[in-house]
Amino acid sequence: MQERKKMYIAGLYMRLSRDDGTAESSSITTQRKILLSYAKENGFIVYDEYIDDGFSGTNFDRPNFKRMIQDIENKKINLVLTKDLSRLGRDYITAGQYTEIYFPSKGVRYIAINDGYDSNSPYNDIAPFKNVINEMYARDISKKIRSSFLARMKDGYYIGNFAPYGYKKDPDNKNHLVIDEEVAPIVKEIFTMASIGKRPTDIATHLNNKSIITPIMYRCEKHNLSLNSYPKYKNRRWTSATVSKILRSVAYIGHTAQKKTTKISFKSKVTVNNPREDWIIVENTHSPIIDKNTFELVQRYTKSRTCQKSKGFKNIFSGIAICADCGKSMSTVGTRKKDSPANLACGGYKLYGTSACTNHFIDYNVLYDIVLKSIQEQLALSKEDKEKLVLSIKKEFDKSSKKENSKSELEKLGKKSAEINKMIEKIYEDNFNNKISSETFDKLLSKYENERKITSEKIKRIQESRKKENNNSYLDFFKLVDEYTDIKELDQDLLFRLIDSIEVSQGYYTKTKNGKIKHQKISIYFRFINKPYITKYIGK
Repeated sequence: MQERKKMYIAGLYMRLSRDDGTAESSSITTQRKILLSYAKENGFIVYDEYIDDGFSGTNFDRPNFKRMIQDIENKKINLVLTKDLSRLGRDYITAGQYTEIYFPSKGVRYIAINDGYDSNSPYNDIAPFKNVINEMYARDISKKIRSSFLARMKDGYYIGNFAPYGYKKDPDNKNHLVIDEEVAPIVKEIFTMASIGKRPTDIATHLNNKSIITPIMYRCEKHNLSLNSYPKYKNRRWTSATVSKILRSVAYIGHTAQKKTTKISFKSKVTVNNPREDWIIVENTHSPIIDKNTFELVQRYTKSRTCQKSKGFKNIFSGIAICADCGKSMSTVGTRKKDSPANLACGGYKLYGTSACTNHFIDYNVLYDIVLKSIQEQLALSKEDKEKLVLSIKKEFDKSSKKENSKSELEKLGKKSAEINKMIEKIYEDNFNNKISSETFDKLLSKYENERKITSEKIKRIQESRKKENNNSYLDFFKLVDEYTDIKELDQDLLFRLIDSIEVSQGYYTKTKNGKIKHQKISIYFRFINKPYITKYIGK
Protein backbone atom coordinates (compact mmCIF):
# COMPACT_ATOMS: atom_id res chain seq x y z
CA MET A 1 0.00 0.00 0.00
CA GLN A 2 1.45 3.43 -1.00
CA GLU A 3 2.25 5.81 1.91
CA ARG A 4 0.01 8.88 1.98
CA LYS A 5 1.88 12.08 1.11
CA LYS A 6 1.97 14.59 4.01
CA MET A 7 0.10 17.87 3.43
CA TYR A 8 2.17 20.97 4.17
CA ILE A 9 0.57 24.29 5.09
CA ALA A 10 3.21 26.94 4.59
CA GLY A 11 4.04 30.26 6.15
CA LEU A 12 6.09 32.44 3.82
CA TYR A 13 8.54 34.51 5.87
CA MET A 14 10.20 37.59 4.32
CA ARG A 15 12.55 40.09 5.95
CA LEU A 16 14.52 43.11 4.75
CA SER A 17 16.60 45.69 6.61
CA ARG A 18 18.92 48.59 5.78
CA ASP A 19 21.82 46.20 6.38
CA ASP A 20 20.82 44.29 3.24
CA GLY A 21 21.31 47.28 0.96
CA THR A 22 19.00 48.17 -1.90
CA ALA A 23 19.70 45.24 -4.25
CA GLU A 24 16.63 44.03 -6.11
CA SER A 25 17.61 40.43 -5.31
CA SER A 26 16.88 41.11 -1.61
CA SER A 27 13.66 43.07 -2.04
CA ILE A 28 10.40 41.89 -0.50
CA THR A 29 8.85 41.70 -4.00
CA THR A 30 11.60 39.36 -5.20
CA GLN A 31 11.38 37.22 -2.05
CA ARG A 32 7.62 36.88 -2.48
CA LYS A 33 7.95 35.76 -6.12
CA ILE A 34 10.54 33.11 -5.22
CA LEU A 35 8.52 31.74 -2.27
CA LEU A 36 5.15 31.67 -4.07
CA SER A 37 6.72 29.98 -7.12
CA TYR A 38 8.45 27.36 -4.96
CA ALA A 39 5.27 26.64 -2.97
CA LYS A 40 3.25 26.21 -6.17
CA GLU A 41 5.83 23.87 -7.78
CA ASN A 42 5.91 21.63 -4.72
CA GLY A 43 2.18 21.61 -3.99
CA PHE A 44 2.41 23.47 -0.67
CA ILE A 45 -0.68 25.29 0.59
CA VAL A 46 0.14 28.90 1.53
CA TYR A 47 -1.56 29.84 4.78
CA ASP A 48 -0.16 33.39 5.16
CA GLU A 49 2.70 35.75 4.43
CA TYR A 50 4.80 37.18 7.28
CA ILE A 51 6.75 40.30 6.31
CA ASP A 52 9.18 42.27 8.52
CA ASP A 53 10.35 45.15 6.35
CA GLY A 54 13.00 47.33 8.00
CA PHE A 55 13.98 44.91 10.79
CA SER A 56 17.52 43.74 11.49
CA GLY A 57 18.30 40.04 11.39
CA THR A 58 20.49 40.29 14.47
CA ASN A 59 17.56 39.97 16.86
CA PHE A 60 14.28 38.06 16.66
CA ASP A 61 12.03 40.62 18.30
CA ARG A 62 10.12 41.28 15.06
CA PRO A 63 6.32 41.63 14.97
CA ASN A 64 5.54 39.34 12.04
CA PHE A 65 8.14 36.77 13.02
CA LYS A 66 6.44 36.54 16.43
CA ARG A 67 3.06 36.30 14.70
CA MET A 68 4.37 33.36 12.65
CA ILE A 69 5.63 31.63 15.80
CA GLN A 70 2.20 32.10 17.37
CA ASP A 71 0.58 30.45 14.32
CA ILE A 72 3.01 27.55 14.72
CA GLU A 73 1.98 27.25 18.38
CA ASN A 74 -1.67 27.24 17.27
CA LYS A 75 -0.85 24.49 14.71
CA LYS A 76 -1.98 26.61 11.78
CA ILE A 77 1.23 26.02 9.78
CA ASN A 78 3.70 23.13 9.64
CA LEU A 79 6.14 24.53 7.06
CA VAL A 80 8.24 27.70 7.01
CA LEU A 81 9.70 28.96 3.73
CA THR A 82 12.39 31.65 3.40
CA LYS A 83 14.49 32.76 0.43
CA ASP A 84 17.70 31.89 2.33
CA LEU A 85 18.92 31.28 5.87
CA SER A 86 19.83 34.95 6.40
CA ARG A 87 16.15 35.94 6.00
CA LEU A 88 15.36 33.91 9.10
CA GLY A 89 18.08 35.73 11.03
CA ARG A 90 21.76 36.66 11.24
CA ASP A 91 22.37 35.63 14.85
CA TYR A 92 23.79 32.13 14.36
CA ILE A 93 23.01 30.98 17.93
CA THR A 94 19.32 31.94 17.86
CA ALA A 95 18.90 30.92 14.21
CA GLY A 96 20.39 27.52 15.09
CA GLN A 97 18.01 27.14 18.03
CA TYR A 98 15.05 27.60 15.68
CA THR A 99 16.34 25.33 12.89
CA GLU A 100 17.83 22.60 15.10
CA ILE A 101 15.51 22.62 18.14
CA TYR A 102 12.30 24.65 17.94
CA PHE A 103 11.03 23.75 14.44
CA PRO A 104 11.70 19.97 14.84
CA SER A 105 10.05 19.96 18.29
CA LYS A 106 6.89 21.47 16.78
CA GLY A 107 6.90 19.15 13.76
CA VAL A 108 7.58 22.09 11.45
CA ARG A 109 9.58 21.62 8.27
CA TYR A 110 11.90 24.49 7.35
CA ILE A 111 13.20 25.25 3.86
CA ALA A 112 15.70 27.97 2.85
CA ILE A 113 15.41 27.81 -0.95
CA ASN A 114 18.57 29.51 -2.27
CA ASP A 115 20.80 27.80 0.33
CA GLY A 116 19.39 24.38 -0.55
CA TYR A 117 18.45 23.78 3.07
CA ASP A 118 15.54 21.43 3.85
CA SER A 119 15.10 20.13 7.40
CA ASN A 120 13.68 16.89 5.93
CA SER A 121 16.97 16.23 4.13
CA PRO A 122 19.83 14.37 5.86
CA TYR A 123 22.40 16.58 4.09
CA ASN A 124 22.19 19.80 6.10
CA ASP A 125 25.60 19.84 7.81
CA ILE A 126 26.55 23.08 6.05
CA ALA A 127 23.66 25.05 7.63
CA PRO A 128 25.39 25.95 10.94
CA PHE A 129 28.37 27.31 9.01
CA LYS A 130 26.09 29.41 6.81
CA ASN A 131 24.47 30.83 9.97
CA VAL A 132 27.93 31.77 11.30
CA ILE A 133 28.78 33.47 7.99
CA ASN A 134 25.48 35.36 8.08
CA GLU A 135 26.30 36.66 11.56
CA MET A 136 29.82 37.64 10.49
CA TYR A 137 28.26 39.60 7.64
CA ALA A 138 25.90 41.36 10.06
CA ARG A 139 28.78 42.12 12.43
CA ASP A 140 30.85 43.57 9.57
CA ILE A 141 27.94 45.69 8.32
CA SER A 142 27.31 46.91 11.88
CA LYS A 143 30.94 48.04 12.20
CA LYS A 144 30.80 49.86 8.86
CA ILE A 145 27.55 51.62 9.77
CA ARG A 146 28.92 52.62 13.18
CA SER A 147 32.14 53.91 11.60
CA SER A 148 30.11 55.93 9.09
CA PHE A 149 27.94 57.40 11.85
CA LEU A 150 31.00 58.35 13.93
CA ALA A 151 32.58 60.12 10.96
CA ARG A 152 29.37 62.08 10.34
CA MET A 153 29.10 62.95 14.04
CA LYS A 154 32.66 64.32 14.04
CA ASP A 155 31.77 66.46 11.02
CA GLY A 156 28.87 67.96 12.98
CA TYR A 157 26.04 66.19 11.16
CA TYR A 158 22.98 65.60 13.32
CA ILE A 159 22.03 61.92 12.94
CA GLY A 160 19.27 61.56 15.54
CA ASN A 161 15.83 60.32 14.53
CA PHE A 162 14.13 63.43 15.92
CA ALA A 163 15.31 66.99 16.47
CA PRO A 164 15.64 68.28 20.07
CA TYR A 165 12.63 70.18 21.41
CA GLY A 166 12.84 73.73 20.08
CA TYR A 167 14.40 72.64 16.80
CA LYS A 168 13.33 70.82 13.66
CA LYS A 169 15.23 69.16 10.86
CA ASP A 170 16.14 71.42 7.97
CA PRO A 171 13.82 70.55 5.03
CA ASP A 172 16.80 70.90 2.68
CA ASN A 173 19.23 68.90 4.85
CA LYS A 174 17.95 66.32 7.35
CA ASN A 175 21.35 66.33 9.14
CA HIS A 176 21.07 70.03 10.01
CA LEU A 177 18.89 71.65 12.68
CA VAL A 178 16.89 74.85 12.33
CA ILE A 179 14.94 76.67 15.03
CA ASP A 180 11.30 75.65 15.44
CA GLU A 181 9.71 79.06 15.96
CA GLU A 182 6.55 77.45 17.32
CA VAL A 183 8.14 76.16 20.54
CA ALA A 184 11.49 78.00 20.73
CA PRO A 185 9.86 80.73 22.93
CA ILE A 186 9.00 78.01 25.46
CA VAL A 187 12.65 76.92 25.59
CA LYS A 188 13.65 80.57 26.16
CA GLU A 189 11.09 80.87 28.95
CA ILE A 190 12.44 77.72 30.63
CA PHE A 191 16.02 79.07 30.59
CA THR A 192 14.94 82.55 31.72
CA MET A 193 13.19 81.10 34.76
CA ALA A 194 16.16 78.84 35.55
CA SER A 195 18.62 81.75 35.25
CA ILE A 196 16.90 83.58 38.13
CA GLY A 197 17.06 80.51 40.36
CA LYS A 198 13.74 78.78 39.67
CA ARG A 199 13.97 75.03 40.24
CA PRO A 200 12.99 72.50 37.54
CA THR A 201 10.00 71.45 39.65
CA ASP A 202 8.73 75.05 39.77
CA ILE A 203 9.24 75.47 36.01
CA ALA A 204 7.38 72.20 35.29
CA THR A 205 4.46 73.34 37.44
CA HIS A 206 4.39 76.68 35.64
CA LEU A 207 4.28 75.00 32.21
CA ASN A 208 1.55 72.57 33.30
CA ASN A 209 -0.53 75.47 34.64
CA LYS A 210 -0.23 77.14 31.23
CA SER A 211 -1.40 73.87 29.58
CA ILE A 212 1.69 73.67 27.37
CA ILE A 213 2.01 70.21 25.87
CA THR A 214 5.16 68.21 26.68
CA PRO A 215 8.00 67.68 24.18
CA ILE A 216 7.01 64.05 23.58
CA MET A 217 3.37 64.99 22.92
CA TYR A 218 4.54 67.76 20.58
CA ARG A 219 6.73 65.25 18.73
CA CYS A 220 3.86 62.80 18.32
CA GLU A 221 1.62 65.62 17.09
CA LYS A 222 4.17 66.77 14.49
CA HIS A 223 5.15 63.32 13.22
CA ASN A 224 1.73 61.60 13.43
CA LEU A 225 3.02 59.14 16.03
CA SER A 226 1.06 57.34 18.71
CA LEU A 227 1.89 58.23 22.30
CA ASN A 228 1.51 54.50 23.06
CA SER A 229 4.93 54.11 21.43
CA TYR A 230 6.37 55.88 24.48
CA PRO A 231 4.88 54.02 27.50
CA LYS A 232 7.10 55.79 30.07
CA TYR A 233 5.56 59.16 29.08
CA LYS A 234 1.94 58.20 29.80
CA ASN A 235 1.74 60.91 32.47
CA ARG A 236 1.60 63.52 29.65
CA ARG A 237 2.67 66.31 32.01
CA TRP A 238 5.85 68.32 32.35
CA THR A 239 8.18 66.90 35.02
CA SER A 240 11.35 68.18 36.65
CA ALA A 241 13.28 65.47 34.76
CA THR A 242 12.03 66.79 31.40
CA VAL A 243 12.96 70.36 32.31
CA SER A 244 16.38 69.31 33.64
CA LYS A 245 17.15 67.46 30.41
CA ILE A 246 16.45 70.62 28.40
CA LEU A 247 18.52 72.79 30.74
CA ARG A 248 21.56 70.48 30.38
CA SER A 249 21.51 70.26 26.58
CA VAL A 250 24.23 72.16 24.70
CA ALA A 251 22.03 72.00 21.60
CA TYR A 252 20.42 75.25 22.75
CA ILE A 253 23.71 77.21 22.46
CA GLY A 254 24.25 75.91 18.92
CA HIS A 255 26.40 72.83 19.62
CA THR A 256 25.74 69.23 18.58
CA ALA A 257 26.47 66.58 21.24
CA GLN A 258 26.22 62.94 20.14
CA LYS A 259 27.50 59.46 21.03
CA LYS A 260 25.98 59.82 24.49
CA THR A 261 25.14 56.10 24.53
CA THR A 262 26.59 52.90 23.09
CA LYS A 263 24.96 49.58 22.29
CA ILE A 264 26.56 46.74 24.26
CA SER A 265 26.33 44.52 21.17
CA PHE A 266 25.13 44.72 17.58
CA LYS A 267 22.71 41.90 18.53
CA SER A 268 21.17 43.77 21.46
CA LYS A 269 18.98 46.85 21.87
CA VAL A 270 20.44 47.50 25.34
CA THR A 271 22.47 50.72 25.52
CA VAL A 272 24.80 52.12 28.18
CA ASN A 273 25.50 55.77 28.90
CA ASN A 274 28.96 57.03 27.86
CA PRO A 275 30.94 59.36 30.15
CA ARG A 276 30.78 62.98 29.03
CA GLU A 277 34.43 62.97 27.95
CA ASP A 278 33.56 60.31 25.36
CA TRP A 279 30.75 62.36 23.78
CA ILE A 280 31.32 63.87 20.36
CA ILE A 281 30.60 67.60 20.70
CA VAL A 282 30.91 69.86 17.67
CA GLU A 283 30.44 73.56 18.32
CA ASN A 284 28.45 76.10 16.30
CA THR A 285 26.66 73.64 14.03
CA HIS A 286 23.32 75.48 14.08
CA SER A 287 21.67 78.68 15.31
CA PRO A 288 21.46 78.98 19.13
CA ILE A 289 18.22 79.64 20.99
CA ILE A 290 19.98 80.61 24.24
CA ASP A 291 23.01 82.88 24.71
CA LYS A 292 26.10 81.30 26.27
CA ASN A 293 26.12 83.46 29.42
CA THR A 294 22.56 82.47 30.31
CA PHE A 295 23.36 78.80 29.65
CA GLU A 296 26.48 78.87 31.87
CA LEU A 297 24.58 80.63 34.65
CA VAL A 298 21.89 77.93 34.55
CA GLN A 299 24.56 75.18 34.74
CA ARG A 300 25.92 76.78 37.88
CA TYR A 301 22.52 76.71 39.54
CA THR A 302 22.11 73.08 38.49
CA LYS A 303 25.45 72.03 40.01
CA SER A 304 24.83 73.90 43.24
CA ARG A 305 21.55 72.27 44.21
CA THR A 306 22.19 70.20 47.31
CA CYS A 307 20.01 69.24 50.25
CA GLN A 308 20.07 71.79 53.03
CA LYS A 309 20.99 70.60 56.50
CA SER A 310 18.33 70.45 59.17
CA LYS A 311 19.68 73.59 60.90
CA GLY A 312 19.07 75.57 57.71
CA PHE A 313 22.75 75.83 56.67
CA LYS A 314 23.32 76.15 52.94
CA ASN A 315 26.72 75.90 51.29
CA ILE A 316 26.77 78.85 48.89
CA PHE A 317 30.09 77.64 47.45
CA SER A 318 28.53 74.45 46.10
CA GLY A 319 29.37 74.12 42.40
CA ILE A 320 31.98 76.91 42.61
CA ALA A 321 34.66 75.84 45.11
CA ILE A 322 36.80 73.00 43.76
CA CYS A 323 39.91 71.07 44.78
CA ALA A 324 43.00 72.65 43.17
CA ASP A 325 44.60 69.24 42.61
CA CYS A 326 41.92 66.81 41.39
CA GLY A 327 39.16 69.21 40.29
CA LYS A 328 36.45 67.61 42.46
CA SER A 329 33.90 69.89 44.12
CA MET A 330 34.60 70.90 47.70
CA SER A 331 32.05 69.22 49.94
CA THR A 332 30.78 70.07 53.42
CA VAL A 333 32.07 68.03 56.37
CA GLY A 334 31.74 68.37 60.11
CA THR A 335 33.71 70.81 62.26
CA ARG A 336 34.61 71.06 65.96
CA LYS A 337 34.59 74.87 65.97
CA LYS A 338 31.53 76.24 67.76
CA ASP A 339 31.40 79.42 65.70
CA SER A 340 31.69 77.65 62.31
CA PRO A 341 28.84 75.91 60.45
CA ALA A 342 31.13 73.45 58.61
CA ASN A 343 34.44 72.68 56.98
CA LEU A 344 34.88 72.18 53.26
CA ALA A 345 36.87 69.20 51.99
CA CYS A 346 37.84 67.70 48.64
CA GLY A 347 34.91 65.62 47.32
CA GLY A 348 37.30 62.94 46.01
CA TYR A 349 38.94 62.60 49.42
CA LYS A 350 35.55 62.52 51.14
CA LEU A 351 34.38 59.63 48.94
CA TYR A 352 37.54 57.55 48.44
CA GLY A 353 40.10 58.75 50.99
CA THR A 354 43.80 59.26 50.26
CA SER A 355 43.69 56.88 47.27
CA ALA A 356 41.92 59.68 45.37
CA CYS A 357 43.30 62.92 46.85
CA THR A 358 44.22 64.76 50.07
CA ASN A 359 41.73 66.51 52.37
CA HIS A 360 42.23 70.22 51.38
CA PHE A 361 40.26 71.19 54.52
CA ILE A 362 39.25 74.82 54.88
CA ASP A 363 36.93 76.44 57.40
CA TYR A 364 33.71 77.61 55.73
CA ASN A 365 33.82 81.03 57.42
CA VAL A 366 37.46 81.52 56.43
CA LEU A 367 36.65 80.97 52.76
CA TYR A 368 33.58 83.20 53.07
CA ASP A 369 35.68 86.10 54.42
CA ILE A 370 38.40 85.64 51.77
CA VAL A 371 35.93 85.71 48.91
CA LEU A 372 33.93 88.64 50.32
CA LYS A 373 37.14 90.66 50.74
CA SER A 374 38.28 89.87 47.18
CA ILE A 375 34.97 91.07 45.71
CA GLN A 376 35.02 94.23 47.84
CA GLU A 377 38.51 94.97 46.52
CA GLN A 378 37.26 94.73 42.93
CA LEU A 379 34.40 97.12 43.75
CA ALA A 380 36.79 99.61 45.34
CA LEU A 381 38.94 100.01 42.21
CA SER A 382 38.75 103.45 40.61
CA LYS A 383 38.38 103.92 36.85
CA GLU A 384 42.11 104.74 36.60
CA ASP A 385 43.01 101.65 38.65
CA LYS A 386 40.95 99.46 36.34
CA GLU A 387 42.62 100.86 33.23
CA LYS A 388 46.09 100.33 34.74
CA LEU A 389 45.16 96.80 35.71
CA VAL A 390 43.97 95.99 32.20
CA LEU A 391 47.23 97.30 30.71
CA SER A 392 49.44 95.44 33.21
CA ILE A 393 47.56 92.19 32.67
CA LYS A 394 47.86 92.61 28.89
CA LYS A 395 51.63 93.12 29.18
CA GLU A 396 51.96 90.13 31.48
CA PHE A 397 49.92 88.02 29.08
CA ASP A 398 52.08 89.09 26.12
CA LYS A 399 55.20 87.99 28.02
CA SER A 400 53.76 84.70 29.22
CA SER A 401 52.31 83.84 25.82
CA LYS A 402 55.83 83.90 24.35
CA LYS A 403 57.10 81.56 27.05
CA GLU A 404 54.24 79.11 27.06
CA ASN A 405 52.97 77.34 23.99
CA SER A 406 49.45 76.24 24.92
CA LYS A 407 49.14 74.22 21.70
CA SER A 408 52.19 72.16 22.64
CA GLU A 409 50.83 71.65 26.15
CA LEU A 410 47.51 70.49 24.72
CA GLU A 411 49.29 67.94 22.54
CA LYS A 412 51.18 66.57 25.56
CA LEU A 413 47.99 66.31 27.59
CA GLY A 414 46.23 64.66 24.65
CA LYS A 415 48.94 61.99 24.44
CA LYS A 416 48.78 61.46 28.19
CA SER A 417 44.99 61.07 28.03
CA ALA A 418 45.37 58.44 25.28
CA GLU A 419 47.96 56.56 27.36
CA ILE A 420 45.65 56.55 30.38
CA ASN A 421 42.80 55.18 28.25
CA LYS A 422 45.09 52.38 27.02
CA MET A 423 46.05 51.51 30.61
CA ILE A 424 42.39 51.37 31.62
CA GLU A 425 41.64 49.04 28.69
CA LYS A 426 44.59 46.83 29.68
CA ILE A 427 43.51 46.39 33.30
CA TYR A 428 40.00 45.49 32.13
CA GLU A 429 41.53 42.80 29.89
CA ASP A 430 43.86 41.57 32.67
CA ASN A 431 40.97 41.36 35.11
CA PHE A 432 38.83 39.49 32.56
CA ASN A 433 41.68 37.02 31.94
CA ASN A 434 42.26 36.62 35.71
CA LYS A 435 45.77 38.12 35.47
CA ILE A 436 44.98 40.58 38.28
CA SER A 437 42.62 40.27 41.25
CA SER A 438 39.40 42.25 41.55
CA GLU A 439 40.91 44.15 44.50
CA THR A 440 43.95 45.21 42.45
CA PHE A 441 41.69 46.06 39.52
CA ASP A 442 39.53 48.37 41.68
CA LYS A 443 42.60 50.21 43.03
CA LEU A 444 44.17 50.65 39.60
CA LEU A 445 40.89 51.73 38.05
CA SER A 446 40.37 54.36 40.75
CA LYS A 447 43.93 55.62 40.20
CA TYR A 448 43.66 55.85 36.41
CA GLU A 449 40.16 57.35 36.47
CA ASN A 450 41.45 60.06 38.82
CA GLU A 451 44.41 60.75 36.50
CA ARG A 452 42.05 60.92 33.52
CA LYS A 453 39.81 63.40 35.35
CA ILE A 454 42.77 65.65 36.26
CA THR A 455 44.10 65.55 32.68
CA SER A 456 40.64 66.36 31.27
CA GLU A 457 40.33 69.34 33.64
CA LYS A 458 43.74 70.66 32.54
CA ILE A 459 42.80 70.32 28.87
CA LYS A 460 39.51 72.11 29.50
CA ARG A 461 41.25 74.92 31.36
CA ILE A 462 43.79 75.53 28.58
CA GLN A 463 41.04 75.48 25.96
CA GLU A 464 38.97 77.96 27.96
CA SER A 465 41.99 80.22 28.58
CA ARG A 466 42.70 80.36 24.83
CA LYS A 467 39.18 81.68 24.32
CA LYS A 468 39.79 84.43 26.87
CA GLU A 469 43.09 85.67 25.44
CA ASN A 470 42.06 89.23 24.73
CA ASN A 471 42.03 92.12 27.19
CA ASN A 472 38.43 93.03 26.30
CA SER A 473 37.35 90.19 28.60
CA TYR A 474 38.59 92.23 31.59
CA LEU A 475 36.50 95.16 30.48
CA ASP A 476 33.49 92.83 30.36
CA PHE A 477 34.20 91.86 33.97
CA PHE A 478 34.42 95.44 35.14
CA LYS A 479 31.14 96.25 33.40
CA LEU A 480 29.62 93.42 35.41
CA VAL A 481 31.15 94.66 38.67
CA ASP A 482 29.84 98.18 38.03
CA GLU A 483 26.30 96.83 38.48
CA TYR A 484 27.04 96.45 42.21
CA THR A 485 27.82 99.15 44.77
CA ASP A 486 28.34 98.17 48.41
CA ILE A 487 28.42 94.40 49.08
CA LYS A 488 28.49 93.43 52.76
CA GLU A 489 27.49 89.77 52.49
CA LEU A 490 27.59 86.96 49.96
CA ASP A 491 24.83 84.91 48.41
CA GLN A 492 24.89 82.22 45.75
CA ASP A 493 23.37 84.39 43.03
CA LEU A 494 26.12 86.99 43.49
CA LEU A 495 28.85 84.31 43.35
CA PHE A 496 27.43 82.79 40.18
CA ARG A 497 27.36 86.14 38.45
CA LEU A 498 30.87 87.26 39.42
CA ILE A 499 32.99 84.11 39.84
CA ASP A 500 33.81 81.18 37.56
CA SER A 501 35.51 79.00 40.17
CA ILE A 502 37.43 79.01 43.44
CA GLU A 503 40.40 76.64 43.74
CA VAL A 504 41.36 75.49 47.24
CA SER A 505 44.91 74.15 47.60
CA GLN A 506 46.12 71.69 50.23
CA GLY A 507 47.01 73.48 53.46
CA TYR A 508 50.00 72.85 55.70
CA TYR A 509 51.08 73.89 59.22
CA THR A 510 54.21 75.50 60.64
CA LYS A 511 55.18 75.67 64.30
CA THR A 512 55.61 79.07 66.01
CA LYS A 513 56.00 80.27 69.57
CA ASN A 514 52.26 80.86 69.69
CA GLY A 515 51.37 77.41 68.35
CA LYS A 516 50.66 75.97 64.91
CA ILE A 517 49.89 78.33 62.02
CA LYS A 518 48.03 77.17 58.92
CA HIS A 519 49.09 78.18 55.40
CA GLN A 520 46.73 77.72 52.45
CA LYS A 521 46.47 79.16 48.93
CA ILE A 522 43.08 80.18 47.53
CA SER A 523 42.76 81.06 43.82
CA ILE A 524 39.62 82.91 42.72
CA TYR A 525 38.82 82.98 39.00
CA PHE A 526 36.50 85.90 38.32
CA ARG A 527 34.26 85.70 35.27
CA PHE A 528 35.85 86.83 31.99
CA ILE A 529 39.28 86.96 33.66
CA ASN A 530 41.74 84.13 33.09
CA LYS A 531 44.29 85.41 35.60
CA PRO A 532 43.33 84.22 39.12
CA TYR A 533 43.04 86.42 42.19
CA ILE A 534 45.36 84.59 44.63
CA THR A 535 45.19 84.81 48.41
CA LYS A 536 47.63 83.02 50.69
CA TYR A 537 45.72 82.46 53.92
CA ILE A 538 47.73 82.40 57.14
CA GLY A 539 45.86 81.65 60.34
CA LYS A 540 44.88 79.02 62.88
